[in-house]
Order: sequence, then C-alpha cells, then structure tokens
Amino acid sequence: MPTNDNTPGRRQELTYPPVPFPKSPPKPTRLAALRQDARDWWNRAWDVDGVLHAMWDDVLSAPEDGLRHMAPWLRAVLMTAGIAFAVLLAKAAGAVVLDARHQILTAVPKVQVGVDTSSGVASVVDQPVRTYIAQHSAGLPVAASTVYTLWLLTGIVGLVLGYLSRNNGVRAMWTGWGAATVFMVWTTTPAASRPIAAGLTVLAWTFLSAFAMRGLTLRRRVVVGRPAKVTVKPEIHVPVQPPAPVAEQHPHSGCPFRD
Repeated sequence: MPTNDNTPGRRQELTYPPVPFPKSPPKPTRLAALRQDARDWWNRAWDVDGVLHAMWDDVLSAPEDGLRHMAPWLRAVLMTAGIAFAVLLAKAAGAVVLDARHQILTAVPKVQVGVDTSSGVASVVDQPVRTYIAQHSAGLPVAASTVYTLWLLTGIVGLVLGYLSRNNGVRAMWTGWGAATVFMVWTTTPAASRPIAAGLTVLAWTFLSAFAMRGLTLRRRVVVGRPAKVTVKPEIHVPVQPPAPVAEQHPHSGCPFRD
C-alpha cells in the first residue's frame, strides 16, 4: 500500500537538479561603440573609393597638375592659407610702419616748438608758426612737436607731389597749406612788423608755388576737331545699267492722216 510520507521534518528530494537560465551577453558601452564606428569609418575612408584615399591622390598629383588643374578643394585651401599669410604679414608690416611713423613724428623738435631756434629770413616764417602751434595745441591729445612735424610734412608733400603729378587735389592741399601758414604768421607776429612778415611769407609761398603748380593755366583749352577721313575702297563697284533701247517709230507716225 502506498504510504504518505508527508510527515513534517522530512524534505522531499528532487530527482533532477534545476536548469540555470542563460545569461544575456553584456551590452557594449557607448564609448566602445563610438570607437568601433570611428575605426570602421577610418577603414572605409582609406579604401580605394574612400574620401581620404581620393584626397591623398589629389595631393600627390598636385605638383604635376599645377595650380590651374589641381583639385578645387586643394586650390581653395592653398588660397586661404596664402590670404591668411598675407594678412598676418600686412598686420606685422603695419605695426612696424606705425611704430616708425610715431618715432618720426615725436623725434622732431620736442622742446624747440615756441622757442626761437631758427635764424635768418626763414625765422620770419618759422618762428611765428612755432609760437602759434605752441599756443593753440595745449588741449590736443598729441604733442606740439607732432603738429609742427605734420605741418612740415604737409608742405613738403604738397610741393613735391604737385611738381611731379600735377594733380588738382595736391594743388588744393598746397594752397590750403600756404593760406594757413600766412594766417599763422599774421596772427602771431607783433603788430608793428606784421605786414612785412606776412608779405615775405606770401612772396616765399608764391615762389614755391611756381614749382608746386607747374603747368597750371587759366586759359581754356580749345580742342580743334580733326577732319573726318574718307576711305575710298577700290573693290566697291557701282553697276551702271545700259540705256533702254529706243523703239522704232514709223516715219509717218506723227502725221494726222495715218493709214
């Protein structure tokens, strides 16, 4: 007879051991996936039909193709690099030029402005100009020596360029410079000798204007037109039609009594 062996304290033994569940494989991390994608792209790019392989071929064939027939992207890179180099070079050169200009403008007499440093006939013009600049440049952001140097450079440039180029703009600059010089001399010179100093300044300016305004004339230019040239071409023939034949008339055609 079957017996119930369900008495407490007794554990039923299993015939087969439990089967373990299979573990899922670990998922790759995001960084490892990005590395694998990058590695795959690099390998595909260096294949025969890849992007990097084609670009490397363009670089190798550039010396033989020349600038005109090389790849457009390589030409654009070279032009961009050349423009960037030119900009950097111009910037460096501009800094050097500005530094040199600053040294030139500040090196010309710094203490001599407003002081009687010239002698002779030139002092009639130079001393009043120095005094005027020293008196009226106190509130300017530049030194009085810089203003005096600019005044000298303007006159020299107007004289030289007016003689060489005969440009109306340069001549206008020379005219304004001379008028400003006469005004400074007239204002600063004492009242007793003011007419003489202004007259000598005008004479000196007029003498130099003969060179600065060389070729200037007040006469109107008369342009004489040239007669038109008539070209006769012998290969052009005008056909002449022969006269129309005269119809024969009857000897008695004018007679009123006709047959």
